[in-house]
Amino acid sequence: MNAADFPRLGLAESIERLDSMPEFLDAALEEAGDERHRARPTTDEFCLLEHACHLRDLEREGYLLRLRRMLTEEAPALQGFDGATVARERDYLAQDSRLATQEFAAARRELVGLIAHLTEQDLRREGTLMGNPVCLADVIAMMVEHDRGHREEIERLVESLED
Repeated sequence: MNAADFPRLGLAESIERLDSMPEFLDAALEEAGDERHRARPTTDEFCLLEHACHLRDLEREGYLLRLRRMLTEEAPALQGFDGATVARERDYLAQDSRLATQEFAAARRELVGLIAHLTEQDLRREGTLMGNPVCLADVIAMMVEHDRGHREEIERLVESLED
């Protein structure tokens, strides 16, 4: 992972994109219909329910934690988030997609509220993520890029369910 590989957007555009993700996920669940939230296009890909649970857990235990630490600690050593392991250990398929989406939305509102007031100085705060140097702006760029990847996967998944 190299944080410099992620496109940088202005803070306002990043906030807008991050803020819109819960609504996008909710719309995808609605379009797919409750009976297809567990349908997988292949055995290697997440179903909609797993996307919702993953986004919720990463938001709470990854992004929010990283953001808080970068704002309060000097050069924190941030950990990765093994989404595949967490999905298995927490039995995502036994969970409720609507509840996971609501919990993701609540966590995302909290995150957006925190980054909405960041200064240029805050965005330059440094730490390491899995041993690689990052600044807070890098972490925000990673969040936006992660959402973009999930949007593309979810769009393909919903399209495949319509066939």
